[in-house]
Amino acid sequence: QVQLVESGGGLVQPGGSLRLSCAASGSIFSINTMGWYRQAPGNQRELVAVITSRGTTNYADSVKGRFTISRDNAKNTVFLEMNSLKPEDTAVYYCYADVKNMADIRRYWGQGTQVTVSS
Repeated sequence: QVQLVESGGGLVQPGGSLRLSCAASGSIFSINTMGWYRQAPGNQRELVAVITSRGTTNYADSVKGRFTISRDNAKNTVFLEMNSLKPEDTAVYYCYADVKNMADIRRYWGQGTQVTVSS
């Protein structure tokens, strides 16, 4: 069993910054891609950023230049640094990890953390 625990969400004013963390634990041999999705009320879940095990990154156009994804492979943790936040960034943010164990590769999800950008 694998668990992903997120932290770092909250309320921030427009233009502000937040840093999200997501730590994976449990039966882990290795982790391939990690990333973040978000879902605002009434919207579909959308991909925000991904990072491979080698550090290659990709971002949604809406967050390029403002958000930075990184990871600490030794700690099985992925981060999302969010700067210049806008009200439209308000959503529940979910991390995921593609975990390889002895039998297969499965995607696991965090519980979600609320990010609210408002004055």
